Amino acid sequence: MASYERDPRVDAYIDALPEWQGAICREVRDLVHGADPAVIETIKRTRQPYFVLDGNICALLAAKDHVNVFLYDGAIVPDPEGIITAGHDNKTARTVAFRQGETINRRALTAMFQQIIANNRAGGWRKLKKDGSAAQLPRRGG
Repeated sequence: MASYERDPRVDAYIDALPEWQGAICREVRDLVHGADPAVIETIKRTRQPYFVLDGNICALLAAKDHVNVFLYDGAIVPDPEGIITAGHDNKTARTVAFRQGETINRRALTAMFQQIIANNRAGGWRKLKKDGSAAQLPRRGG
């Protein structure tokens, strides 16, 4: 288990889920914290777990038959392994959905988290798109 500062409100959100959804959320939580030790977790929109570092990285939302991981990347982070399941044309966030029994592509998801963090540190995806530098971002996880 990864060692990082946990927000008890995020613990409460995850603990209230069915076991399989909680397991997915815990694994994603470990991956995003593992992408950079400075990641902070919080609650936004009353009860949604968000992971932030110089801007939003991702958020968790458990639905009836899956867990959505919203990636706040402005659709500029490469997805060479095709893990994005929805929101391809979304201007703010894309989604990776996980259903019971599915395996998380840890390497691909971690690479996307790392690129989102790098983009946040460079001013965020909105700035990168505006400046035209988004196309020059290094591809990760290839």
